[in-house]
Amino acid sequence: MPIPTEVVGSLPRPTYLQQAFADYDASKISQSDLVAAQDKAVEDSLKRMRQTGETYITDGEQRASSFATYPITDTLGGTGLADNLAPDGQYFAIFDDGHHRQLPRLVRGPIKYKTYAWQNFEKSAEFAEGAPMKQAVIAPSMLYLLYPLNGTVEGYPREQFVEDLVDECEKDIRGCFEKGAKRVSIDFTEGRLTAKNDSRNPWTGAKLLDTFIELNNKVLERFTPEERSNIGIHTCPGGDCDSVHSGEVDYHELLPSLFRMNAGYFLIQLASEKDKEKVYKEIGENIRKDANGVKQVAFVGVVNPLDPKVEEPDEICKALMTASKYIPLDQLGATDDCGFSPFSIDVKPKHGSPDFARDVAFQKIANRIKGAKMASEKLGV
Repeated sequence: MPIPTEVVGSLPRPTYLQQAFADYDASKISQSDLVAAQDKAVEDSLKRMRQTGETYITDGEQRASSFATYPITDTLGGTGLADNLAPDGQYFAIFDDGHHRQLPRLVRGPIKYKTYAWQNFEKSAEFAEGAPMKQAVIAPSMLYLLYPLNGTVEGYPREQFVEDLVDECEKDIRGCFEKGAKRVSIDFTEGRLTAKNDSRNPWTGAKLLDTFIELNNKVLERFTPEERSNIGIHTCPGGDCDSVHSGEVDYHELLPSLFRMNAGYFLIQLASEKDKEKVYKEIGENIRKDANGVKQVAFVGVVNPLDPKVEEPDEICKALMTASKYIPLDQLGATDDCGFSPFSIDVKPKHGSPDFARDVAFQKIANRIKGAKMASEKLGV
């Protein structure tokens, strides 16, 4: 079987869509106007994704406020925020360029999704022209940060919050499969952040990695091995406004633990990593042939969404050939380091514009697929 490929999820939103989000926040346009702009961007995303030859195409999360907040608010500006949340919550991350992203704060229970990923998937699937699609969802471990880290929510104990959160995440994933998604990947960028210990962002020093893994496994254990073979986990050091939040954290702080999650596959940032072979080796040593009934597959990142330079297929082929020295071929795949724009408002400063970044993203995806094919042929798979 050739080396499989898979896109992480998000694509840069075109300038007109980012403007539509801003205008909707400012009450300059109606929700139907915003949806029309989303439909236009989705149709273009799916058409261009089909042209790359990607196995499972995606709408690029054009309808989502962000990979993390789509269940609880309509926009990053806070329009449509669920009524039991306040906007002044925990910073999710502080990025290397100085900007930050903030989560809302739960003020009363229960935690309920306002929008499920499957609802966005259902709207977009009509533009796919029958091509198989995947969908990304947010990990319960990210939304765990909605609950005050060192406090409580009156009348709503943390234990009940966790139980409700697991229920909601299960509904999110099951709904995607029921609506026709062939694959579902869970965004877990917070995994590497747990080892950063940033004094400006106290949750990162709270040693939450084991808590996060246990929480994510609570969701995964509700699915059969057959279902979990198509449920993945994505990890990276962030990717927003062409900057990262935890690139300096040694992957060793995460990787031995990452594969304790009983997912069928993992999408792992690696193209931008300084010592790739060290990480390939550690993946090979820790990935499991039997994760509670499912064989795990590591899709290693071979293109960098934060860099405007387009990787050539032979460069990608070479990276996969090197990875194959350490990772069994039947457990090796190719992916992008991160979503190309996990947040709906992203000007892509290193690229010059989100529209140029969008063109670059499709070029990178197409070359990744070509490079994986080249490596498969050389490896005889």
